[in-house]
Amino acid sequence: MTPTSSGKRAEKFMNRALALARKGRTSPNPMVGAVVVRGGKIVGEGYHPRAGEPHAEVFALNAAGEQAKGADLYVTLEPCCHHGKTPPCTDAVIASGIRRVFAAMVDPNPEVGGKGLALLKEAGIEVHAGLMETEARELNRGFIKRVTRGLPFVTWKVAMTLDGKICTRTGDSRWVTGEKARKEVHKLRNKSDAVMVGIGTVLADDPELTVRGIRGGKNPIRVVVDCEGRTPCDARVLNSDAPTLIVTKRDAPELNLDCLWQAGARVLGVRDCDGRIDLNYLMSELAKMGVNNLLLEGGGELAASMIAAGLVDRGLVFIAPKIIGGRDAKTPVEGEGIELMADALTVSTPRVRRFGEDIALEFDFSDGL
Repeated sequence: MTPTSSGKRAEKFMNRALALARKGRTSPNPMVGAVVVRGGKIVGEGYHPRAGEPHAEVFALNAAGEQAKGADLYVTLEPCCHHGKTPPCTDAVIASGIRRVFAAMVDPNPEVGGKGLALLKEAGIEVHAGLMETEARELNRGFIKRVTRGLPFVTWKVAMTLDGKICTRTGDSRWVTGEKARKEVHKLRNKSDAVMVGIGTVLADDPELTVRGIRGGKNPIRVVVDCEGRTPCDARVLNSDAPTLIVTKRDAPELNLDCLWQAGARVLGVRDCDGRIDLNYLMSELAKMGVNNLLLEGGGELAASMIAAGLVDRGLVFIAPKIIGGRDAKTPVEGEGIELMADALTVSTPRVRRFGEDIALEFDFSDGL
């Protein structure tokens, strides 16, 4: 099943569906948008707002009403065919009298995986898949990774100076970058299901890790990797603005954990490897909790461990036009490091973005250190 050559008009309709999809806050579900087109005009549109509510196709078909008969449906993801919290979308599409369906991509969920499109085809509907698939996959990269690999999509964000420092030799890091770059970080948090830091960041910076300056913004789950449960009970990361998960070793001192429980945090004891949290196990647990997209913030030790484990998918490195020096000033990636330059990890497709006086390099990872 390949998309027909409908040209720019077809891409325009799918672009509209993609724009609608981005409005949703759907985790653990995928973001989906749909438009119904009749006579070259959109007669109905909709998107999946959040898990448990009707899907995009239902909203679009309801808006189109009788005009859906003989019309085309453009949808960013294959219509579902299984019973969950809502009925199968394939039933609604068939009942509506839609003539053709253009799906940007096949659903990677094994419960669907082409079955929805097959049902539509059996019902006599002309089916095409693959129109703007690259854009559709980018939209739901977190969902795709979680349902296919059982892990969240991890974006590593860091701010550093021109000489590669994330703080001064005294630990001062406020602020490395300017206001526009910091605003972008809040946008990233708003799009993430969880944000993760290590205990070193909590002790040094006392961050809140919440979304600020965005109307209608939603705070992600705050995840603190804290082997011994040393997070202070008055830490700002424990305030009531968002849920907080403290990740400890299973044998962490219970005395330390009592105050964290009383402060309202959830404590997750996970297995450890040589005294360190098993990050692969932690990522799989977060995926089971429905975390599609994880934003990794914090210091160089946690970043080094996550990158070395091959758990980071994308990087966003903000670079400020500043030089601070200092052999004791921390860098974005600490750890043991590699011995030979030939063994350095090479990232792919670096892209440059500008935020006021700062620049940002965005790139993809292929494997760990």
